[in-house]
Amino acid sequence: MSAPGNGPAPGQPTQARGWLARRTLRGRLIAGLLALLAVACAAVGLVTYVALHSALLNQLDAQLNAASQRYEMCLHGPPPDADADHHQGGPPHTPAQCAQQQAGQTFSAQIKNGKLTNNYIADGECTLSDTDKTILTAMPAGGQPFSADLSSLGDYRLLASPGPPGVAYVSGLPLGPVDTTLRQVEIVEAIVFAAALLLTGVLGTGFVRLSLRPLRRVAATATRVTQLPLASGQVTLTERVPDADPRTEVGQVGLAFNRMLGHVESALARRAASESRLRRFAADASHELRTPLAAIRGYAELARRHPGPVPGDIAHALSRVESESARMSVLVDELLLLAQLDAGRPLAKEPVDLTRLAIDATSDARAASGDHRWMLELPDEPVGVEGDEHRLYQVLANLMSNAAKHTPPGTTITVAVAPGENPATVKLSVTDDGPGIPEDLQPALFERFVRGDSARSNGGGSTGLGLAIVQAVTVAHGGSVGVTSRPGRTSFVITLPRLETA
Repeated sequence: MSAPGNGPAPGQPTQARGWLARRTLRGRLIAGLLALLAVACAAVGLVTYVALHSALLNQLDAQLNAASQRYEMCLHGPPPDADADHHQGGPPHTPAQCAQQQAGQTFSAQIKNGKLTNNYIADGECTLSDTDKTILTAMPAGGQPFSADLSSLGDYRLLASPGPPGVAYVSGLPLGPVDTTLRQVEIVEAIVFAAALLLTGVLGTGFVRLSLRPLRRVAATATRVTQLPLASGQVTLTERVPDADPRTEVGQVGLAFNRMLGHVESALARRAASESRLRRFAADASHELRTPLAAIRGYAELARRHPGPVPGDIAHALSRVESESARMSVLVDELLLLAQLDAGRPLAKEPVDLTRLAIDATSDARAASGDHRWMLELPDEPVGVEGDEHRLYQVLANLMSNAAKHTPPGTTITVAVAPGENPATVKLSVTDDGPGIPEDLQPALFERFVRGDSARSNGGGSTGLGLAIVQAVTVAHGGSVGVTSRPGRTSFVITLPRLETA
């Protein structure tokens, strides 16, 4: 069983894939091209080396066979100074004479009854170690040439040929010229392959850049589309991929992208028209409902002033009519305000003292929700913004009412005004130490008709529009609103542009 943590080999392909995944398509194509060329060069170099090594070795073996035959013929031929008529047979040449007649560095020797004798090197000295003698005497006579490393001479190609009974002739040629030739070929191949890789990298980079230019145009068009404020109501998508050639794969992608942009533009236009009709309907309906609601409340109050006794069930019904009509009036007013803000109706622009606004709103909240602890954290100097004081008060009142409704009695609610992280901004925050807002509800908290979870709510009868109004009014003032919540701390923070003072 393998020990845990072992196995670096499986991680290497993962690292390679991770490296490729972080590269651009251009980088991956160039890397793949160079990798394929490197593999091809390595294969060509290996095949060339093996083929050349085999050819040189065969050539050396042929020379070795010729040298062995010359050595054997020399030993059995006539002496250099003898007359052929007086030659009576026998080996007239000495082994030393025959050895010196070979090419330079040729090894010649005889093995008689298992012992090495008469070993010579043409044009050189021959001193053999015991290990070398053991290698030479162990050679089978009449076998194939083989390579051996003779510690005193170097690498040699050796051949043993049979002679008279009990005698074998050994011939050898150095492998140095073969190794030198192969080494030179290796150097030349390395230089040529490196130059080929470098040239391929330079030319391949240019070719890949040129080939991917249409794809970069598609990416640039997609980037420009993502920068368009589509959520703000803009429905005109003039961006298109230029020169989309349907004969190429990239051109087909460009044409498909252009068609998709056309469909998106049509869908956005239909959505904008639908939202516009919905806003007009909400504004018209809210405006028209204000009058009958006021009439309903008026008639209910008039019925309660009847001089005669009013039955209990009738009195209860009239009180419910008044309560629900009042709640309906608030809902209609909030819908009308949101419709006006959606339509871009400008708000008043006048200097507003946020510190004074926070004091007034907190005083009103303390009177309305006395079972909560209200605290103020204000700077020493007044902090001003430019905007609609009535709407900003409504924003602050909505946040404080939301905190009071969705937290249990005794919760501490802190209203704070402080400089923003940017010196040109100011922060207005409402923080409580209640149970917090469920995490799954927080992303949609500022959407319309979103109500808090029962874990934070105590049945305050929220319309679900208070926080939507907070966000709409804040954005209309050029600011932003955010919320952070966890059990024990919920904070709504509004950031507004600070009023520039002379």
